[in-house]
Amino acid sequence: MAKYVGLDQDTHGITALGRTVLDARVFGLIPETQDCAGWDAGQMQALMSKVNNLWDQYGNVPSALPPELADRHNRVYSEAIARAKARGWDAELDDND
Repeated sequence: MAKYVGLDQDTHGITALGRTVLDARVFGLIPETQDCAGWDAGQMQALMSKVNNLWDQYGNVPSALPPELADRHNRVYSEAIARAKARGWDAELDDND
């Protein structure tokens, strides 16, 4: 069974699984040091389900988060985007992507 490489080792930048890890950090489901390296599909699916349930409370909109969560969301995502860009990730897709 395939294991997730982890947010910190993901050479594809911030993928859907990476966003799940980031959101889980924002909501306090996992520590901010946890990147889920080695987690199997079942573990990631369970985490994704918890994250989705929490997002549903806020209409899946970051601007609807209460101030503490909004601040954490901004910080966690800003740091992750900066790390991914430093590794060469480009969020913009071109015609070949």
